Amino acid sequence: MARTIPASERMMVMNTNVMGALAEPNRMQIVELLRESPLTVGEIAQRLQMRQPQVSKHLRVLSEAGIVEAQVDANRRIYSLRPEPFRALDDWLKTYRVIWECRFDRLDDYLQKLQGKKPQI
Repeated sequence: MARTIPASERMMVMNTNVMGALAEPNRMQIVELLRESPLTVGEIAQRLQMRQPQVSKHLRVLSEAGIVEAQVDANRRIYSLRPEPFRALDDWLKTYRVIWECRFDRLDDYLQKLQGKKPQI
């Protein structure tokens, strides 16, 4: 019987895979290039001054993490970014933004108290 994985655990696995893939500088550069427009392996290799086999390996990792997808056009594969992993990362980061915003609000209240001002509501 297959175990059902809770959403929070799925999110952590997805984020770990995505973050692991993005942690490598060359892959991050590829993502930055693809942010501008879809590109072929050859175009990416040329712009990053890398060999095509190296770029292909990086694209495979990015693809396995769900970050990029390829469209086949004759004998070329055109790579583009998938929005879903970035939305998921943004959703995950929002939870931390909320924490920090609350802490900054409390810090602001405390600093105003030290200065003898009433906190703004």
